[in-house]
Amino acid sequence: MDKVLVIIPAYNEALNIERVVTGLQEEYPIFDYVIVNDGSADGTAAVCRRCGFHLIDLPVNLGLAGAFQTGLKYAYRKGYRYAIQFDGDGQHRPEYIEAMREKMDEGYDIVIGSRFVTEKKPNSMRMLGSRLLSAAIRLTTGASVTDPTSGMRMFNERMIREFAEGLNYGPEPDTISYLLKQGARVAEIQVTMDERILGESYLKPVSAARYMGKMMFSILLVQNFRKRA
Repeated sequence: MDKVLVIIPAYNEALNIERVVTGLQEEYPIFDYVIVNDGSADGTAAVCRRCGFHLIDLPVNLGLAGAFQTGLKYAYRKGYRYAIQFDGDGQHRPEYIEAMREKMDEGYDIVIGSRFVTEKKPNSMRMLGSRLLSAAIRLTTGASVTDPTSGMRMFNERMIREFAEGLNYGPEPDTISYLLKQGARVAEIQVTMDERILGESYLKPVSAARYMGKMMFSILLVQNFRKRA
């Protein structure tokens, strides 16, 4: 299939998921989608069932890596040529999906929706972490990734198979770094992202700092020892 599968990992997004998916259905019906409910403790699954959404309901919380890999296994088994990671909190805008697919057709394996291709990063602690991750990726791979923490990433069928069949491949900056080392072609296009309207992000300041440190350690050291099946 040449269609794009929009994979929406959702953890405790009962306040947002109906708005996000209804907007996608009404405005961009050309895209298929699947919601992966990652063992939510709120009513996310109930909202999806009430609305008749396409749903994979995980019985336990696997985290983003496990939820997204579940979606990619689905994409692989259904034969999709493209799959995109799409947040269930309403921050990602679907109008950029087609532009990302067109960029992919230029011969790229991964296309990232970046906030900073043409826009400057603001001066903040969060963006300091983003700058450090970009520098670490450039140091270890020679490639420039302006928005390494962007969760809006599209993958071609080769990468879909890689994630579906590989173990512990989380859609994170260190994995992008690893795949770049393995010869994957990565591009970015400029996008605008919205602020979360309802609910709370799981990344609080302390957990965000811990996440950045973990990613830096992984990119600079752990990826050198990663094995590929």
